Amino acid sequence: MPCRRQLLQTASAGFGALALQGLLGLEPQARGAAPGPLTPRQPHFAPRAKRVIFLFMHGGPSHVDTFDYKPLLSRDDGKPLPFAKPRIVSSPTDNLLASPWKFRQHGQSGLWASELFPHVASQADKLCMLNAMHGSNSRHGGALLELHTGSDTFIRPSMGSWVTYGLGTENQDLPGYVTLCPSLSHGGVNNWSSAFLPAAHQGTPLGASSTPADKVTIPFIAGKTPRAAQRLEIDFLQEMNRRKLETSGPDQALEGRIESFELAFRMQAAAPELQDISGETQETHKLYGLDRPETKNYGRMCLMARRFAERGVRFIQCSHSYKWDQHGGLKGDHTKNALEVDQPIAGLLTDLDRRGLLADTLVLWGGEFGRTPAGQGRDGRDHHPHAFTMWMAGGGVKGGMAYGKTDDYGYYGAEDKVHFHDLHATILHLLGLDHKRLTYRHAGRDFRLTDVHGEVVTKIMA
Repeated sequence: MPCRRQLLQTASAGFGALALQGLLGLEPQARGAAPGPLTPRQPHFAPRAKRVIFLFMHGGPSHVDTFDYKPLLSRDDGKPLPFAKPRIVSSPTDNLLASPWKFRQHGQSGLWASELFPHVASQADKLCMLNAMHGSNSRHGGALLELHTGSDTFIRPSMGSWVTYGLGTENQDLPGYVTLCPSLSHGGVNNWSSAFLPAAHQGTPLGASSTPADKVTIPFIAGKTPRAAQRLEIDFLQEMNRRKLETSGPDQALEGRIESFELAFRMQAAAPELQDISGETQETHKLYGLDRPETKNYGRMCLMARRFAERGVRFIQCSHSYKWDQHGGLKGDHTKNALEVDQPIAGLLTDLDRRGLLADTLVLWGGEFGRTPAGQGRDGRDHHPHAFTMWMAGGGVKGGMAYGKTDDYGYYGAEDKVHFHDLHATILHLLGLDHKRLTYRHAGRDFRLTDVHGEVVTKIMA
């Protein structure tokens, strides 16, 4: 076998041609290469949405203090719950606790929202409230995994990974799935992992929950080596990696590295402009709250989500981590949390709409569970997976709609309950994917995001 230097010398002419194609920005298919794992693929049927932006509120916002108005909580404040409490996780809850915030109806649709979210409430006619969401786990770690992967007990691919596995991505020069400032706790990387799917479908984390959003960048994007020389280096490395695959057989980690090297090379041309928001107008900066200390961090995440979306990234997550777990300090901390995200989220909806992106961008908001209608003391609530609120906007769902109802106190779903499996089936359906057909063979069986569960919620679709 020739040494590496001989291999490079004898193959240099071919590398030069590949380098030229890379510099010209030609897609792999145009170069005659086989389609990559993120090459755009046809959906199963006509989609309503092309991409997803998930606004994740880590910790569990209280549904009865945000979007699920329960006047009987005020009437019966301090009284015992008139039926058996569900078993939750933390210290015992006390009597019913009225919301500290006033609710009123908004927009032509009359959707209810508390005074915690005045800016989001102004977008009421764009929102589809899912007021009877429920999950299976009352602990943060299990609930986060169930929300993100469909399983609270096993390592499974995340929903963003399933989306790019099913559809690829529209921009081969950027990752198909990015997660901005994700939490490293409560499952950490497993919440954006591709698990047994090909490694190219794993989410690309940018920063972490402790990283200020204005410091979040794609690292090492400014290469110091001339691109032509760098192309030669990468091609040589890829040749050795592919030879290794020929002898070792399938190796998901190695295959993932091959794809990541190619993507990293292409990103050097696309990412600098993406990350530079100086060209955005001052009006846009104000729209997202970048001019205010309280809102600038999440506002920048939301603005970057729009920039990723308009450049064809398939799944974008913006995490507000880990702030919504108010066993105590409910009034002060929920007020602070909502202030940080309210204007940026409304700004994102407004900006997507005016740019014509909201029609085919599905925006999802929510946490891993809600909070108990009964209090922990007089200023806190426990975890509550039995009923809570998430909302969607754009992407083919009906605006100004409240789907599902909870009981008079917000403890259990009473009508049109939606489990996480149903949510996942519905997201895939809006993207043109049949959740029962989107499968991957692993360990002798066909796996899917919804496992053996899930019903598409067709009533919320426009």
